[in-house]
Amino acid sequence: MTAVVSAPLAANTLTANTLATNILADVPLADEITLSGQPLALNGAGIRSKFFMDLYVGSLYTPSPSQTLESVLNAPRIAIRLNIVSGMITSEKMQDAIIEGFDDATDGEPQAIQPQIDAFMALFSAPIAEGDQFTLEAVKDLGVTAYKNGEKQATVKGEAFRKALLKIWLGDKPAQKSLKKAMLGD
Repeated sequence: MTAVVSAPLAANTLTANTLATNILADVPLADEITLSGQPLALNGAGIRSKFFMDLYVGSLYTPSPSQTLESVLNAPRIAIRLNIVSGMITSEKMQDAIIEGFDDATDGEPQAIQPQIDAFMALFSAPIAEGDQFTLEAVKDLGVTAYKNGEKQATVKGEAFRKALLKIWLGDKPAQKSLKKAMLGD
């Protein structure tokens, strides 16, 4: 994804420390979610935008406050939630963005996790509509369980895959720098 443009960071962020309304781009954000019986607290959230259009709200849920990629990668369980706020997002566009994200997260060498990437991409093969919610539960040393609109879709195993997926939003070449900062509560 190139030519990323966003409004000033202050207008597009919500962190666990400054929760006033729990709403970002008309998306209500829970202070806490429970996945696999484990509570996770909202660490931070922001808006992914492109060409002045809001595409989705990305939020990060962690067991304890995390402000670095390293602390997120070392957490036993975290979740990234994507709430689609634009009808402009199609399954094809989401798949292209995810593939590009894995390419960036693996420094252009995704071959080692290509089977897991292919399995994960099935989550985005069905039509995507404004209002859809994707929750990606990342469990250290296990992998990632994906949910669409609260329904479990699949679990993709592999620690290397889990780390690469998290780096799509939180790594050195994130989908959008301001979104990364917002999700890390900065």
